[in-house]
Amino acid sequence: MNEFFMQYTPVMQAFIATLFTWGVTAAGAALVFLPGVIKPKIMDCMLGFAAGVMIAASFWSLLAPGIAMAEELGHTPWLTASIGFLGGGIFMRVIDKFLPHLHPGLAIDHSEGIKTSWQRSTLLVMAITLHNIPEGLAVGVAFGAVAANLPSATLGGAIALAIGIGIQNFPEGTAVSMPLRREGMSKRKSFLYGQASGIVEPIAGVIGAVFVMKMQGILPYALCFAAGAMIFVVVEELIPESQRNEKNIDIVTMATLVGFAVMMILDVALG
Repeated sequence: MNEFFMQYTPVMQAFIATLFTWGVTAAGAALVFLPGVIKPKIMDCMLGFAAGVMIAASFWSLLAPGIAMAEELGHTPWLTASIGFLGGGIFMRVIDKFLPHLHPGLAIDHSEGIKTSWQRSTLLVMAITLHNIPEGLAVGVAFGAVAANLPSATLGGAIALAIGIGIQNFPEGTAVSMPLRREGMSKRKSFLYGQASGIVEPIAGVIGAVFVMKMQGILPYALCFAAGAMIFVVVEELIPESQRNEKNIDIVTMATLVGFAVMMILDVALG
């Protein structure tokens, strides 16, 4: 797989990788075409698994390499990591405060952000799109960092991150398409809305790669920034959504641990 990516520029690598993550979002949304309905317990476990993947990716693929890169560049590692990490969280908090969105399973009067007349379907798509901004950015930054030729940034690690993000995008596509189908929307429209939530990833990925390649001195900050943004999404959205049903908390917690382990294995094996 490394050989495939090596023939392209870092920006194109990021674009290809985020096209893959978008494709997995579409695959998750495509479950709407299958007969029957996914049980809430399975959906909760899928979201818990996604949370575990994102937590592991935030540390193994972003925060740890960012700290190592800060040392290599002569920065104060703990200060660089703290500024970048908290900056990512603050960035997502600002977007969360102003971007109109609605978490799956909630009534439209529980929508967040600036009040609008948008339909429920649009608000649901925006909620998952909010997840995908830091994910696409993280993949782009990871591939852009490889161009710096620092030991802490490896092509294998960037590929592992893209695979992990892709895996956890599957339930996110489902989390949009299934509720829309239950509300009476056609299968085709439910799928189109579900996959549309992932379209921001290739855009964010290319922006992230270009940005860090033009300003390599901020690479450690950018990696830690992406980690903070992803942890914000996990704590503010994925974990609460996955554990809304108290009966499923234990099994969802185990699914989160499995997701963490899968991403950790990917990063250690490929990175």
